[in-house]
Amino acid sequence: MLDMQLLTFTLTTVLAAVSVLGHMEMTSPCPRYSPKCATPSDLPPGTALDYNLNGPIGTKGGINQPFCKYTKPWPQVSNIWTPGHPVTVTFANNGASHSGGHTEFSISYDNANTFVVLHQVLRHSFFTAPPPNGGSDIVRSYTFTLPAGLPGTSHAVFAWTWVNAIGNREFYMNCADVAIIGNAGSYTGKAMTVANYGPTYPTIPEFMGNYDTGIQLYTTGASQATVSGSGFSNSPTSTTRTLSTSSNTPVYVAVLVPPTSGWS
Repeated sequence: MLDMQLLTFTLTTVLAAVSVLGHMEMTSPCPRYSPKCATPSDLPPGTALDYNLNGPIGTKGGINQPFCKYTKPWPQVSNIWTPGHPVTVTFANNGASHSGGHTEFSISYDNANTFVVLHQVLRHSFFTAPPPNGGSDIVRSYTFTLPAGLPGTSHAVFAWTWVNAIGNREFYMNCADVAIIGNAGSYTGKAMTVANYGPTYPTIPEFMGNYDTGIQLYTTGASQATVSGSGFSNSPTSTTRTLSTSSNTPVYVAVLVPPTSGWS
């Protein structure tokens, strides 16, 4: 009996450790409600830090949370970006990468209702190459250039989405609040791919060594979307301050003080 109790305790401990390790989460730009880069004073009133941002927001069988997991935007943006310039997105070093998969980085100008894709990492996300081809699980940041035609806005929603290659059929999503410098206008591009997010969305099966699995949803079968912004200038009324961070790298958050007109 004692041996069985010890075995049960050991299995429970191992499963709990795996659960804590979790899956994957974005660390910069600072996701909404992330304890890795925010403090309670940074959050909207009545909300709290979330220590489980590395889990999926849905599976092929059901929807666990809405897009971004949280629909209430932060009072301030975490970054101010300029179209045509590079940005870097980082991820937790201890995340489980599930043998890669398809990743998109997207942006919304209407509080996470419409997303247009900024950049894709298809097939072997978080790996240097597909694992069957000897890829290493060491990639935890991506740098890409924002489209030059993005319109300006004082508050947009930046999203990372991921469909894992191996494991339960899941859909991951973290969101950060950002500002985009630029004139008023609109931008049309590929719509964000959503899969394994309840029965009404497409299901991408496990890759099982075929890293083109589901690729048509991200390429030839993709639809278009348009986002619009009313313009934003990084004027002297915009300042930055530092959030707490679990690493040695400070996270700077823009505190935007609106002028009398011209903001979205």
